[in-house]
Parts: sequence; C-alpha cells; structure tokens
Amino acid sequence: MGLYKNFVSQTRKPEGVLGKMMVNGMNGGHAAMADWGMSHLQVEYPTYLLEIGCGGGRNAGELMKKYPSAYMTAVDYSDVSVEKATNYNKEAIDNGRCEVKQGDVSNLNLPDGKFELATAFETIYFWPGLHRCFSEVFRVLKDEGTFMIVNESDGKDEASLKYESIIEGMKCYTIEDIESAIISAGFKEVKSFHHESKPWITVIAKK
Repeated sequence: MGLYKNFVSQTRKPEGVLGKMMVNGMNGGHAAMADWGMSHLQVEYPTYLLEIGCGGGRNAGELMKKYPSAYMTAVDYSDVSVEKATNYNKEAIDNGRCEVKQGDVSNLNLPDGKFELATAFETIYFWPGLHRCFSEVFRVLKDEGTFMIVNESDGKDEASLKYESIIEGMKCYTIEDIESAIISAGFKEVKSFHHESKPWITVIAKK
C-alpha cells in the first residue's frame, strides 16, 4: 500500500519521479472526460483564457484549438506539471499565444477582471477551501466571464471516495457542494451537467 499510496497521492501535487509518471498519464487518461466537459462551453470569441491546475497541459492546448485567436495563461502549483505543460504547449508559447506559470489558486497573482474564461479540470478536489478559491477566480474574471469546473467524480461514486480516503487533502464534491460555493463567491447563472452513464460532472457559472 505504501508505494501505491505514494503514487496516487501524486494527483495532488506531482513531484519527483512518481510525479512525472503521474503527469505523463494525465493528458491521455482524462482526455475523454475533459472533452465531454468542453462540449458544454458556449463562450464566444474570448481573448484571454485561464486554465487552473493545468497538469500536463493537454486541456490548455485543446482550449486554444477551440478558441484559435485567444491567449492562454495556464497555472499549476507543481513544478513537474509546469514543466510538462510547457513542453506540451511549446509551439503556442513560442508563437506568443500561451504562458505557463507556477501559482496558487488561493492567490493567483493575476490582474483583476482580465479573463473571459477560467477552467478547472480534475483539480478542485485539492483546492484549499472552495469559497476562498472560487472568490479568487471571480476576482480575475471579467464581468460576464465564465468559470467551468469539470470533475471525474460526482462526490458520490465509490471509486473516487476510495481515493479520497487514501490521498491526504483530497475532497470529492457533489454538484450541490460546488454550486453552493460558487454562488457564495458571487457567481450567477450556474448550470450543471451530469454524464448519463459516468460520474462525470460539469458546472458552469457566469460572473
């Protein structure tokens, strides 16, 4: 259990050799879920995108494909993830369309009201307090800006709750939990989607 626990715990903050192994699997392992979540986006022609907890960088890349004239800022607090996401999006970075930064969602160190769209895929499980972090996302979004959360877990599925019991600091949230925290942070027009056969959820809110 020791090695297994150490490995799965890398989902929280990938570090070292095990962290690199974890991040290498994230892009492919979460692709179908991420694409399902993105299919619900109805944001038109955003200029500035923010991908929080960007992991291996695949979703940042897909969002830039979806919005080919937008500029992407991708943030993660893991050095390993920042390195992987930077390599994955090297062409976009070289072309001046993307930057990958190390950062903390509870203190993003980004300008007020800059972004039209902020996204969070498979990451809020590890955020240090939803209200605090959602309020920070609210701060950096423009008025009418959109915040999208996509999770593999609906907070009730047995597999994810098992991981929650193993991984320190992990919390699986229900749609109701997320909606409540989003509204308390000031967001409006909250819409939620639950996959018809999987525990995947998407929550989309507007500032």
